[in-house]
Amino acid sequence: MRRVHSRFDRSWGNGFLTVRVRHLAVLAVAVSSLVAMTGPGASAAPYGKRALGGGVLRAFSTSRNLPSSWWSPGHHRHHRGPGPWTPPVTTTTTTTTTTTTVPTSVPPTHTPYPIGVADNSEPSGMAPPSADAMPGYTQSYVSDFNGSNLPQGWSTFAGQPGGDAGALWSSAHVTMGGGLLQLNTWQDPEYGNEWVAGGVCQCSVGNTYAAYFVRSRTTGPGPTVVQLLWPKAHVWPPEVDFNETDGTTSRTSATVHWGASNSQSQRRVAIDMTAWHTWGVIWTPESIIYTVDGEEWGSVKVASEIPNQAMTLDLTQQTWCSSGFACPTSPQSMQVDWVAEFAPS
Repeated sequence: MRRVHSRFDRSWGNGFLTVRVRHLAVLAVAVSSLVAMTGPGASAAPYGKRALGGGVLRAFSTSRNLPSSWWSPGHHRHHRGPGPWTPPVTTTTTTTTTTTTVPTSVPPTHTPYPIGVADNSEPSGMAPPSADAMPGYTQSYVSDFNGSNLPQGWSTFAGQPGGDAGALWSSAHVTMGGGLLQLNTWQDPEYGNEWVAGGVCQCSVGNTYAAYFVRSRTTGPGPTVVQLLWPKAHVWPPEVDFNETDGTTSRTSATVHWGASNSQSQRRVAIDMTAWHTWGVIWTPESIIYTVDGEEWGSVKVASEIPNQAMTLDLTQQTWCSSGFACPTSPQSMQVDWVAEFAPS
């Protein structure tokens, strides 16, 4: 027997249709789900307008208490160091998921959050945002990834990610050129033709509360793309994944991990990942706001779920072939035009 308390709120705002569901499950093992579909269809007009008609939004929310050895897309960790990782058998994982759709449109000129400055000379058509793009914040870092070498302060990953025995990273899979940072996944003869991916981090730059914006796209399905904040002290959790594709090109997710039992709160958004987008995360003591192309698409506003320690920015690809997903069938890349960071004034 179980008791489940659900709160269902459907709201329209900022041109997005959002379904929010919160479950509180009591018992050691609980699995509950809610599937909501508007009919005959629902979609959003370009940012800032509200409209119904044409298309369907399907939202899926789950709340689970399961052994921490159980991992599926959106529930795994991104351990950066090489070597195996064995989860304690006594811990549990709690996950809450909401889904949002973002309209396909030309990015607007004026947005609540930075998107960049229109510039046809840039590979993505957008230059990094100006220094005063975020009121109340100071631009603390920007890199346009020009040149042939990684900028100072960035490091590459190599070896096997902990908790993902089937994956490999190599520094040779990180390239610079044409104004782009590229993380590349291909079957590498140097590793017995295994699928090998690329990953980088600002490992020496830790911030406690900041705003990060990454202008990026993926070339196709296969490896999962992950843009995340990782604890500088390497004591996990917490973790904030603000753009994680699970190997698809039609959607992405954002997940915050917190607490000794790896509790999780996840948001999903349907969007074309092969197009250029500016992905953002604004992290304060009160909230974590996820943005795309200058608009908020999800948030976390429960204080206990929000990290309060120094975190670093990681950009990675990762394969999960041994787990049955995010396994490539052709070489693919994550392309990054620029990264911009802001600190509270």
